[in-house]
Amino acid sequence: MKAFTILGLESSCDETSLAILKVSTSSVDILHHETATQIPIHQRYGGVVPEVAARTHVAEILSLLDRATLFPKPKVDAIAVTQGPGLATALRVGIETARAMSFASGIPTIGVNHLEGHLASAWLVKENRAQWKFPILALLVSGGHTELVLIKDFCSYRVVGRTRDDAAGEAFDKTAKLMGLGYPGGPILSQSALNGDSTAFDLPRPMFHDKSFDFSFSGLKTAVRNTWEGLSPKKQKDESVRNDLCASIQEAIVDVLVKKTLAAARKYHPTAVCIVGGVSANRHLNDVMSQTLSRELGIRVLEPAKGLHTDNAAMIAAAGAWHFERKKLSDWKKLDAKPELDL
Repeated sequence: MKAFTILGLESSCDETSLAILKVSTSSVDILHHETATQIPIHQRYGGVVPEVAARTHVAEILSLLDRATLFPKPKVDAIAVTQGPGLATALRVGIETARAMSFASGIPTIGVNHLEGHLASAWLVKENRAQWKFPILALLVSGGHTELVLIKDFCSYRVVGRTRDDAAGEAFDKTAKLMGLGYPGGPILSQSALNGDSTAFDLPRPMFHDKSFDFSFSGLKTAVRNTWEGLSPKKQKDESVRNDLCASIQEAIVDVLVKKTLAAARKYHPTAVCIVGGVSANRHLNDVMSQTLSRELGIRVLEPAKGLHTDNAAMIAAAGAWHFERKKLSDWKKLDAKPELDL
């Protein structure tokens, strides 16, 4: 394979990101990667405000392009940009930037599925690429998505299970918000869980015994709300009680994710399992998943891409590289946002 360089742009939600990858037969090198987060901006609202996110993307993406010093070097052979899913106005900032660059330079553009980008993030880890043999089962867990995806080949996927309502990441974030832990709540809840007793509160495991590979977390959120509101104000302020509830919430979510992934692995016989998306940064999930799959099936869990768990352009460039190698390009004149895009 002839080596090539690809630019990635990501603006699907509240992270503006740019990356440049050099891809060859023997290596994948991140030449440049920078992400501008909007977390401080949206903290005051307790969540992402779409129009604020879009306006912020405009300024940030221009700054990222300027700092990347793209031209005259490094030479870019293709531009990969997130096409969806995501916030429509936010997506269009990245897309219009890619379209303008393609128009001005003649460089081909590739519209990338954000979810495929998360799958490709595991491929960016050198040790994982050495074990990259299909099929691979991916657990994609983030604030907006919880899916079990069978990666059959590059650019070829089958969704075998998904959440029927709320995502696992949303369950982490919303229960943390309910307890007043701050924003974004998921990482704070997981940190608090380290000091708690996961058996202190008896919380439900929705769809735990359902034979499908689908998930549901709305009932868990309701149960946590009822539990929290049933505590006295004194107990709500007790750090040990909060830590116990955090540990119990995390354990309930992890139990469901691990059981469903194990069941899917039994059926589809993957060579390996990878955990991708923002929740892949959860150490407890990774530890329990690795121990369970190794013990039950002798299957290895590939290492999460450290620093690339949440939305970023390196994963978009990686997915774009898969398409570029297979000459699956987009027509920049027709490229548009697809907020509801699915795998």
